[in-house]
Amino acid sequence: MKRLNLLITMILATFIVMPGCKKILDVKTVSSIDASSYWKSEGDVVGYMTGIYSDFRSLMNSTYHFEDRGDTFVEGLEGSVTTAWQQNLNAQNAPNWLGHYNTIFHCNLLLKYGPNIPFVQSASKNRLLAEAFTVRAFVYFLLIKSWGDVPLVTEPTESDKALLPSRVPAQEVMVQILEDLENAIQLFPEEGFINKNKASKPAAYALKADALLWKAKVLGGTDADLQLALTEIQKPLNLTSLLPNFADVFSTGNKRNAEIIFSLRFMRDEKSDHYGSRMKPRDIFVANAANKDLVPYAINGARSVFAPSPKIQATFNEYINDVRRDASIIKAVNANGGTIGVFDNKFRGTAFPDDRFYDDDIILFRHGGLLLLKAEILAALNRSSEAVSELDKVRKRANIGIYSGSQASPQLDREILKERSRELYFEFTRWHDLVRFHMAGTINIYNEVPNLSGSSMPLYFPIPQTQIDINPNLSQTEGY
Repeated sequence: MKRLNLLITMILATFIVMPGCKKILDVKTVSSIDASSYWKSEGDVVGYMTGIYSDFRSLMNSTYHFEDRGDTFVEGLEGSVTTAWQQNLNAQNAPNWLGHYNTIFHCNLLLKYGPNIPFVQSASKNRLLAEAFTVRAFVYFLLIKSWGDVPLVTEPTESDKALLPSRVPAQEVMVQILEDLENAIQLFPEEGFINKNKASKPAAYALKADALLWKAKVLGGTDADLQLALTEIQKPLNLTSLLPNFADVFSTGNKRNAEIIFSLRFMRDEKSDHYGSRMKPRDIFVANAANKDLVPYAINGARSVFAPSPKIQATFNEYINDVRRDASIIKAVNANGGTIGVFDNKFRGTAFPDDRFYDDDIILFRHGGLLLLKAEILAALNRSSEAVSELDKVRKRANIGIYSGSQASPQLDREILKERSRELYFEFTRWHDLVRFHMAGTINIYNEVPNLSGSSMPLYFPIPQTQIDINPNLSQTEGY
């Protein structure tokens, strides 16, 4: 059983969805999955993919692997900050990748058994397989961005006699990511969207462009990767658009709007504890605020563990007319104008008669973010004037005017990075943006993140020593 547990618990079935039943049921974990008792009908595959999205949403519902290690957070009014934010990581307090591999395991299982299940319409089967390929690629991309070299497992672990995995180079994992995405692109039966809360061909193209940019800047790729990224990113951009009003992108009354490419569904009484609640105040902290009615506080469900950092506030304040500032950050002030607290204002949730509920969808890709990725790709290809053109589309919507600075490198690259911090604040991009621009030589990340200043903390996460103790094939992340 130790061998089985070691295989990243991928053998443990954390959900079962019965045919024709949409409810995800908790069951006792088992040491094997009897395929003959489950994979029988179209409903089995549909239900299983629903469960995969539930796991994927839980995996993405945290800033730990993203903003926590960046420069946009400081300690809030209550609660304990994370070791990732403190940059106090070691083999004893290392984050676990089990949630990532659990999601991958279920994708592997569906991709093994799904193709053999009879469907009324082949397009429906192909779409589900394409979704599983896309989610698996997404999670593996998260893994290499956070840990670098990671185990690569593409078959479901259905026996405790399977070989214990070792870490393989991130470049090898990237080959699999791109292969999965190409498979997804070929399988999706439609060019556009059926449901923006599910993976789609536009989402696969967006992820492919993102991965190719990482490959080029971090993994020793070439201009050919950038050229392909430029081709692929245009496809989801052609099917979406910027909303005229930035704040409308995040309105819970306007989910899955024209700007969204891929998001994960949140609804009251279906899923709680949206990650945005970690930067919102409880009502008791803003009871005396003169602008209390404007603050997205809650009686329950809010806990301001983090607050927007002075650095991100200063970045927003560089342009007095930047409409994203007030849409992203709000200060609770007393009658004399003094600051009570600073909070996120982007994911406000919905104010119901009994309480506010943070039911914003988790946005994975949207048009504004892709425009800035495109600008970054063009800048890396030394097509500066075209890069500025894409940058200006975002700036104009933000009401800060066109970019008039130097188009030379690294000045333009730094401006694109700064614009990404304003546009995509609190959207899971900042830490990996910093790593990518650091690896490309644009910035020194140790000068950008206060808690990294003067340290030699590695940029990739460690893995728990307990995993290495069980599996001698695993090596610790370099530097720990």
